[in-house]
Amino acid sequence: MTVISSFFNSILFWAAWIIIPLIMEIIPSLGSYLILVKKKLFPRYYGDPFIWPEITLIIPVYNSQDSLQECIQSINDSDYPNDKMRIFLVNNQGRDDSFHVYTKCQEMYPDLLMQWLNARQGKSRALNLALFNADGKYIIHVDSDGQFEPHAISNMVRKFEACPDVDCMTGAILIMPEQIEEYKGILARLLRKMEFMEYAQAFLAGRNYASETNSIYTLSGAFSAFRKSAVLKSQLYNTDTICEDTNITFQMRYLQHIKVHICENAIFCVDPIEGVNKLYTQRQRWQRGSLEVSHQFLEKDLRVHKMFTNVMVRTLMYDHTFAFPRLIWYLALFCLMCMNYSAKVILLSTGLIFLLYIISGYLYFFSTVGYLDEFPSMKKYYRRHWYVVPLLPLFNLMVFFIRFAGVINSINTDSAWKTRTLTDERRDFEEELKTEAKKPMNLLQKARKAVNYE
Repeated sequence: MTVISSFFNSILFWAAWIIIPLIMEIIPSLGSYLILVKKKLFPRYYGDPFIWPEITLIIPVYNSQDSLQECIQSINDSDYPNDKMRIFLVNNQGRDDSFHVYTKCQEMYPDLLMQWLNARQGKSRALNLALFNADGKYIIHVDSDGQFEPHAISNMVRKFEACPDVDCMTGAILIMPEQIEEYKGILARLLRKMEFMEYAQAFLAGRNYASETNSIYTLSGAFSAFRKSAVLKSQLYNTDTICEDTNITFQMRYLQHIKVHICENAIFCVDPIEGVNKLYTQRQRWQRGSLEVSHQFLEKDLRVHKMFTNVMVRTLMYDHTFAFPRLIWYLALFCLMCMNYSAKVILLSTGLIFLLYIISGYLYFFSTVGYLDEFPSMKKYYRRHWYVVPLLPLFNLMVFFIRFAGVINSINTDSAWKTRTLTDERRDFEEELKTEAKKPMNLLQKARKAVNYE
């Protein structure tokens, strides 16, 4: 009986440690690889349309003077006909000299039809203003801090034209390799390289799997596209959340019952993260926005059993519930050492978890390499950084703690685009710690005065 009990206890122990990475990482990574194999065996080619349709590009502008010219230049240098594009640059009360950059670009690229609009503050309001003024068959929304790969716009339009049932798509967002290499210092470059690998795997491997299973959670705000007829039937971009891209994705899925796709060969490259503070505020903003949108659309559906029938509930549960055992695992290690489990077993099980995440990372790695076949230089840069893959579990763990802080901060603070940085919170923590440390000393001084009172 003791042997049987010990056997079942061991099975439960190992299953508890393995099942989460198995469900969350291994199965999707295997799925993404199988989808890549399917696409290679049965490729689908989208030829040029007989007549290139007119399209509208919307670029929200907020203090974008340092990146706006490169963004516009990438549009001009794309292989999509300039006379078929209309570009709206929508300024939402920025305070820099972006307008001067715009006027300069008008002189540099006279073939581009560009128009400057002034909107009220807020990205959602800027996007909605441009939508009301947009014409053309397709609407493409991009951020001002990125650059198109030369074939990105035409590849997206080709897929729209060849697939009448496709009404909305997200592009693939990657980090600019040239800017990564400009950073000085090994750790600074390593952080940006981990971000580069994360983006590449998430968009090229992860979202291809999500597209096939109709489970894309967000049309990326940095680069997404719609049929005009579909987006104008929506409630447009919501001004009550800081994740307007997730909100309109849910509108497409829940209100219009439209499948969300990805165009994996439409690449838009953005700047690397500026630093840890920027990473901290960015991921907290994404976390808060995701919770806001889920509250708007899923309040009645947020039940555990719904995760088997509702893809959005399932994704939310994975991200915000099943991810929490990761935190418990690492905090519980010291407690387990005080129990009957030996340090050897604990270290072995922890190593096994990391091994599973690394295996998953390399499955995503090989899938991503396959999706980059059309882009030799990007593929070469990505393959050269194979050694970063084992570090991604640590990067994801750091991001998880940031997301966890975002959940806590969302309880007591109002939604806002600008959030507190890690430096701000560390400084406040130190001040609070000093204040609390003074309290025992103050009590001791009062006690001394009371005892020595004459």
